[in-house]
Amino acid sequence: MKKLFLVVILFNTINVVYSQGPLAKGEAQINAGVGFSSWGLPIYGGFDVAVHKDITLGGEVSFRIHDNSFSNTSYRHTIIGFLGNGNYHFNSIFKIPSPWDLYAGLNLGFYNWSSPSGYPGSGTSGLGLGAQVGGRYYFNKLGLNLEIGGGNVLSGGKFGITYKL
Repeated sequence: MKKLFLVVILFNTINVVYSQGPLAKGEAQINAGVGFSSWGLPIYGGFDVAVHKDITLGGEVSFRIHDNSFSNTSYRHTIIGFLGNGNYHFNSIFKIPSPWDLYAGLNLGFYNWSSPSGYPGSGTSGLGLGAQVGGRYYFNKLGLNLEIGGGNVLSGGKFGITYKL
């Protein structure tokens, strides 16, 4: 009975340790959360797929509302972003312990910037190119993520959750 109990404990421990590390090739995860930037507080959702043990490709959609004042008049803008990203994960090269996932990468996307009529400023839609640095800490299949980035359109960061599929 003790041996069976030890085998069950060992199996569960191996299963938990395996599911905590960065994605293996072919695995996917979804991400969601809130951000911070000089252009409002975005809400985002996205996914990543591992194409190599150290490389993921993914996509993201974000939505934010930004209020600003111009000549004592307040204007409300909405910004919707659609972007793709590629990240290199440093766990293998730096031998980072498995609950952690540290990465850096590039993103390319399109931002649809909607300003009210009569706004004299220059909020325009267009292509966005940026870079990001981030990390995750996994509790089994669920993890927390933090990312900081910037580019030619928007800069800031985001905090959220990750779930491995």
